[in-house]
Amino acid sequence: MKRFITILTLFAVVALQAQERNTQQLLRKLQMAEYAISQLYVDSVNDERLVEEAIKRMLSQLDPHSTYSTPEETKELNEPLNGNFDGIGVQFQMMEDTLLVIQPVADGPSEKVGILAGDRIVAVNDTTIAGKKYSTDDIIKRLRGPRGTHVKLSVLRRGVKDLLTFDVKRDKIPISSIDASYMVEPGIGYIRVNKFAATTGDEFHESLLKLKGMGLIDLILDLQDNGGGYLNAAIDMANEFLEQKDLIVYTEGRASRRQNYYAKGNGALRTGRLIILVNEYTASASEIVSGAIQDWDRGIIVGRRTFGKGLVQRPINLNDGSMIRLTTARYYTPTGRCIQKPYQTNSDGTKSDQSDYNSELAKRYEHGELLHADSIHLPDSLKYQTLKLERTVYGGGGIMPDYFVPIDTTRYTDYHRQVSAQGLITKTTAHYIENHRKDLSKQYKTFSEYLNGFEVDEEIMGYLRTEAEKLNIAFKQEDYDYSLPYLKLQLKALIARDLWDMSEYYHVMNQRNQSVITAIKLLEENLYSLEH
Repeated sequence: MKRFITILTLFAVVALQAQERNTQQLLRKLQMAEYAISQLYVDSVNDERLVEEAIKRMLSQLDPHSTYSTPEETKELNEPLNGNFDGIGVQFQMMEDTLLVIQPVADGPSEKVGILAGDRIVAVNDTTIAGKKYSTDDIIKRLRGPRGTHVKLSVLRRGVKDLLTFDVKRDKIPISSIDASYMVEPGIGYIRVNKFAATTGDEFHESLLKLKGMGLIDLILDLQDNGGGYLNAAIDMANEFLEQKDLIVYTEGRASRRQNYYAKGNGALRTGRLIILVNEYTASASEIVSGAIQDWDRGIIVGRRTFGKGLVQRPINLNDGSMIRLTTARYYTPTGRCIQKPYQTNSDGTKSDQSDYNSELAKRYEHGELLHADSIHLPDSLKYQTLKLERTVYGGGGIMPDYFVPIDTTRYTDYHRQVSAQGLITKTTAHYIENHRKDLSKQYKTFSEYLNGFEVDEEIMGYLRTEAEKLNIAFKQEDYDYSLPYLKLQLKALIARDLWDMSEYYHVMNQRNQSVITAIKLLEENLYSLEH
């Protein structure tokens, strides 16, 4: 027996040595190729660019989610997920080539020095930005900077003759992953989450406690358009609803042993009805939460089949600040479902053109999947049984909803699309707010008064039509009349956002969100059923 074990160990050592020799040979081959090109090629070359392109090409042979990012791209990618960035702390809108402050971030650097909603920033560090047609990205770069550094802002304020000058000390600006949190009806709360960042677990827990203090019993969790983020953030969220030792998700890969993640049983909402809203852009961490809730029969999923991203990426930081995000494992829901949708490979095993993978959502629309619940036909091999009620659920490409809500294809006319694409809806909002902020604040002391009392009038719509005319957008009375209710809803929501915050924006917009309407109906009319 000892001899047998010795032989196995010897074989393992030999195999490992052979693998290392092969790796070294491949590395030498790459080094020789790069050296030959840099030293002998007929024209001068950018060595750094050559290496970056080689890395990108290698990753392109793997899967759609293994990627390379430059140092600059890495910083931009990490900022939203880290939950903060360094800056001056204002929400702004470009209006007639001027930066209009929509709102200063509460207790942020700009608010502390006295910058107000409605101020126009016309110069940054003595460089005029008003009327210069700078891109939004360029202006953001001028305003952002390392924490502790200073930036001088020249501000034009309504009712003040001379320019005001503010010295703003940049600081960490928090990025919230909760778009909205409010009570829809007595007992029914609504929370919309836009990503799974480092701070999402804490933000979500705080939102739950706040709503529970307002009488929350049942919850509508909106994960529509949420593309995911950190795995741990998804685990923290699912933990709020599940019992101790309930499996939330497990990951497994060729070089990664299976790793299980369980609920702790200390969540804030382990009872009460739960509805999760999803659509075709709901992906990754959002699918982990949705899959766990569905598998444990803890709640129901409403909407359309989710994106289908079930691959785990490990960030590998390189010495120059760039980063490789390498797929190292797949994640599986508690029943063993892999949510990753297929990505095609060529006959030699290499990955095919990524455009096929990216166009899969368009194909869903072409095949009628986004319009009809019965257009999807999945094989029995993809069927799984939930863990408590043994309901049938499916794997192999996203989370299938328990209640289907078709995509709204009748919402937009050509006129609506054009005024939206030209930024006229937000421009109209900014123009109206600038001229009526004080009057609105006096007339509507609370959002409830605004929601029930404010109507978008002809003054607002007339300005939008005039601006559309200036841009030669063709006016068709039929299209305009058809679009008018939704245009008014959007404008009312944007005005609410500028007067209050994003929760109020979604409170207004959700009046026409069919998934939200369906969820409320299921809860209010006692149609909520896990047996559906």
